[in-house]
Amino acid sequence: MNSEFFPQALLHCPCGKRHVFPLKKILSGSGAVNSLPEILAEYGLKKPFIVADTNTFNAAGEKVISLLEKSGTAYSQFVFKGSPEPDENAVAAALKNFDSSCDAIIGVGSGVINDICKIVAKTEDRFYIIVATAPSMDGYASATSSMTVKGLKTSVSSKCPDVIIGDVDILKNAPKKMLISGLGDMIAKYVSVSEWRLSHEINGEYYCENIANIIRSARDNCVKNAQGLIERDENAVKAVFDGLIISGLAMAYAGVSRPASGVEHYISHVIDMRGVQFNLKTETHGVQCAVATLIAIRLYERLKNITVSDKKGERETRAFNYVEWESNLRDFLGGAAEPMIELEKKEKKYDFDKAAARRKIIISKWERLKNIIDEELPKSGAMEKLLKSVGLPLSFEEAGISVDLKRAFAATKDIRDKYVLSSLLWDIGLLSEFCSAII
Repeated sequence: MNSEFFPQALLHCPCGKRHVFPLKKILSGSGAVNSLPEILAEYGLKKPFIVADTNTFNAAGEKVISLLEKSGTAYSQFVFKGSPEPDENAVAAALKNFDSSCDAIIGVGSGVINDICKIVAKTEDRFYIIVATAPSMDGYASATSSMTVKGLKTSVSSKCPDVIIGDVDILKNAPKKMLISGLGDMIAKYVSVSEWRLSHEINGEYYCENIANIIRSARDNCVKNAQGLIERDENAVKAVFDGLIISGLAMAYAGVSRPASGVEHYISHVIDMRGVQFNLKTETHGVQCAVATLIAIRLYERLKNITVSDKKGERETRAFNYVEWESNLRDFLGGAAEPMIELEKKEKKYDFDKAAARRKIIISKWERLKNIIDEELPKSGAMEKLLKSVGLPLSFEEAGISVDLKRAFAATKDIRDKYVLSSLLWDIGLLSEFCSAII
């Protein structure tokens, strides 16, 4: 167990949940990949199956193979041509080419390669090592894979890596967009922690302050080192990579994705789903999350100045038209809307009585909820300054993404059964008003 990734505070946590460290080992730092042969020997592994794509093979795959050959370790490999999409076809291709004589899988890459390999490792029941090539997203340490299944961006149960290797000498040479994408994913943790606390107050959802503190500390360290990141400073790159690993672990500790994702991630997911359905341009997940975080912070600032009205909430929620909602969702998201419509049949978040019960709690705790927003979120001006300083866009238009943000934001409450800003606004009858205010 790596003590820096599993704080003592989690050993006997007052939240009542038993937190488990899901990995065998994390190696983070300069020259970390050189330990690969020793790791294989330590766990009695004789022949790994290497998976990469054209770009990640050039970034680190050749180094991995050189290390294996020098140590006399046999291996097989499969390299995707170009960059694969995170979907069923890519997983099927990796499984089709899997060498069953291999006792381990080594993924060489970042988001997509890792997500594919985690599914293959679970399917084939093999030891799994990921050699990271970019500090670009927080899914390295999770036991789920972010995949597009039948057009819907969803989390698929997979295998958490046994070992994660983050060689800073490799990571710092990732394309700049991948570096700032990782920072964008960490910036999103302002909103995710805030919404976790809000849902705890409104819905009684499980919440752990120790886990929230882990996320806050990792996020703040990334923000503090933001300028160094664009200069490829090793300490800054390591701060972002470690922060992303910690975020993945925090989700494992909590047993839910709450610590690391909120409405900002869902805005990104909606854009991705429309990209798949209608062949539209998208950006990296972290870049989209950074822009969405700024949008969410602006909306939360507006929310703090609102006086909640039970009458307005009752009027708006009673006027909800399920048939119109269903039709609008299908029009906006195409086939990706179907799983969301099915989810609502089980979740029934639009039930008038359930909404009324939540609204009663919201009104009674309104000052407390506003204090949480104040405690957790930076000012929008400070966020704009941060994004500008590292070259992250301030809007989706600036990022080259065409999307109707009003409809995209409204759809975030329907992706999964997670209570986010759009859910809260719907409960208090202000969703339409706030959608109109989005800029």
